[in-house]
Amino acid sequence: MTTSANRSDRSDDDVLALHEMATKFFEAELLPHEERFAAQKHVDREFWNKAGELGLLCTSIPEEYGGGGGTLAHDFAVFDAQYRLGDTSFGNMVHSGLVAHYILAYGNEEQKRRWLPGMASGAIVGAIAMTEPGAGSDLKALRTMAIRHRDSYIINGSKTFISNGKHADLVIVVAKTDPAAGAKGISLIVVETAGANGYQVSRLLDKVGMKGQDTAELSFTDVRVPVGNRLGEENAGFGYLMKQLAHERLVIAVCAAAATEAAVAWTVQYTKERKAFGAPLFDMQNTRFELAQCATLARVCRVFVDNCIEQHLHGALDGATASMAKAYSTDIQGQVVDRCVQLFGGYGYMLEYPIARMYADARVQRIYAGANEVMKELIARSL
Repeated sequence: MTTSANRSDRSDDDVLALHEMATKFFEAELLPHEERFAAQKHVDREFWNKAGELGLLCTSIPEEYGGGGGTLAHDFAVFDAQYRLGDTSFGNMVHSGLVAHYILAYGNEEQKRRWLPGMASGAIVGAIAMTEPGAGSDLKALRTMAIRHRDSYIINGSKTFISNGKHADLVIVVAKTDPAAGAKGISLIVVETAGANGYQVSRLLDKVGMKGQDTAELSFTDVRVPVGNRLGEENAGFGYLMKQLAHERLVIAVCAAAATEAAVAWTVQYTKERKAFGAPLFDMQNTRFELAQCATLARVCRVFVDNCIEQHLHGALDGATASMAKAYSTDIQGQVVDRCVQLFGGYGYMLEYPIARMYADARVQRIYAGANEVMKELIARSL
């Protein structure tokens, strides 16, 4: 981890120690099972419990709700550790980075005490269901309905590309509670999946990359949920989403910066070991120049993302800057990883090498949490 990312109420040493612990855990419990996780399209459920036991879940959630009691810097340390190892299968970024913070920000006291301790221990896996087959970045086009009937909401609709969808015990469903009000009629309804009649995981999706990440389609057919499971005020969900999306986009930027630096480090090592025409590849001027450019891009990306983290820790990160961070860092990730694959040559196209998996994994970074084209529009509106 870098210096500015570690500035928090706790010492830098605390965040660095968490990063080191997370790295060792992922090396021991995640990397050896990558092929199996990719084949089954999800990590083992027991993996969530192990991560919870070690304190790697919900590290920035207050201790009174079962969390680690740290700051967002602690979350970012865990995410950074995972992406530096080239792994994308563990959906903790959504679980700890997003879902837990929706509950912390908008849940009432009873909801926070009911759900957050289980999320911190791994007993509850969280997901958030925004995207639909006909509505991606355009949240106003949502068709999933949550119609109130006495003391319940009746949910009907479908969601797609839902991270942690298979294992989710708790799904924050973005739904229309006032269909005639457009964006002003959206609410956040928590579905507890165990025993929820009409709730179904339709299928696990077969993706180009991120093969081991649990990504599913969900369907809701007359799913009855207590009104007490709504987060925040009725019809206020769109505003909640807009506020939290800045945080989500920074989470992606953190992961992109870590993956970019890892790609450069792996490629430097490979080109110094791999020989061609009687000398290491690194001795060739083109190789050195390419890596010099990649290292520069990675450094600029890191400095920008760290600056955004510092702003965010002080509550000063605005939506436009978060959009810049997401768009820039993921663009740079794609550019650098592509160049690194070229320097690996034929081996860069073999999935046994992490750089090949990283190449496939990186592509979606420019799409989810708002496509980068949408990010540019959001940035332009602030000019």
